[in-house]
Amino acid sequence: MKYMLLIYANEAALQAASKAQTDERIGAYGAYTEALGKAGVRVDANRLQRSGSASTVRVANGKTQVLDGPYAETKEQLGGYYLIDVPDLDAALSWAARCPGAGHGAVEVRPIWAM
Repeated sequence: MKYMLLIYANEAALQAASKAQTDERIGAYGAYTEALGKAGVRVDANRLQRSGSASTVRVANGKTQVLDGPYAETKEQLGGYYLIDVPDLDAALSWAARCPGAGHGAVEVRPIWAM
């Protein structure tokens, strides 16, 4: 079954991190991505640009409204994702717990609703 691991973190804290902290975090994500690949469960993954680059689209009464920025102002922003294919929710939760994002933010685990 496919699951999306949505990684949330505080962008301001990440931007304020030292070069050594940033390098350590990049290394941790590289190792995690490699582990997912070696286990044969990684389907896709990517980082997202900062939330300030987002656009939010709403359509009401046939009129489209486009707003600059993310949908909601929150303490933590969606910064990236992994799409994994694992046997069950327990396996997905186990991989989410190993994600570096779980140590400095949160990782939301959502099953994919196949269309």
